[in-house]
Amino acid sequence: METVRAGLLVVLLAVIESSAAWAVEVGAKNKTERSRSEIAVVESYLPKVESRLIPRFEFAGVHWPPKKVTLVAFKESRRMELWAEGGSGQWRFIRDYRLKGLSGETGPKLKQGDRQVPEGFYRIEALNPHSRFHLSLKINYPNDFDRALAVSERRRNLGGNIFIHGKNVSSGCLAVGDNAVEELFVLSSLIGKEAVSVIISPKDFRSLDLSSLPEGLPQWSYYLNGLIAQRLKAFPLSETLN
Repeated sequence: METVRAGLLVVLLAVIESSAAWAVEVGAKNKTERSRSEIAVVESYLPKVESRLIPRFEFAGVHWPPKKVTLVAFKESRRMELWAEGGSGQWRFIRDYRLKGLSGETGPKLKQGDRQVPEGFYRIEALNPHSRFHLSLKINYPNDFDRALAVSERRRNLGGNIFIHGKNVSSGCLAVGDNAVEELFVLSSLIGKEAVSVIISPKDFRSLDLSSLPEGLPQWSYYLNGLIAQRLKAFPLSETLN
């Protein structure tokens, strides 16, 4: 069992590291591969988005548009934070959004139809300018770690099509409202979707202990949340209070 757990953790760490490396290598390339409809959406919303975001970036001391951003979502508090990498390599808090639609409960997504929002480390793999939820950003669930766990547990039908989108209803996705998704869509398109990392955590482990997790979760979920708690140290809670 310990060998299996160690192997799964290696897969998870590889997912995190490869996502970061991919963002550096191909983020710029993506800027030239946008569809006409995506470009049209960006041109339509850009003035409004920049009028709202540029002052926040200036306050945080981060150049607009940034090179890389991380979205940190907390299921329990129904919040999503936008962080940008500053010139010093440190992450700077830009703003937060309320999750207006969120289904499920604490715990990872395991199968199609369980209405759970995934938990873990993800990236944006597609932008949809034609979403029926105004606009949307597709998360790469299931990632390699999710698939490896499913194989080890003999699970099938993991589900998919998990999005950050507009409006205020959701089934396994993160609904942030129309204004918020306009900002995230335009920002992701400008810097390249591969330059956007996503962390989805059941709780805010910057202020809560891992002991706050309920009993009965898969054993690997506690290991995963330990890694999430470690990663959240790069996004200090004190900075969100400035």
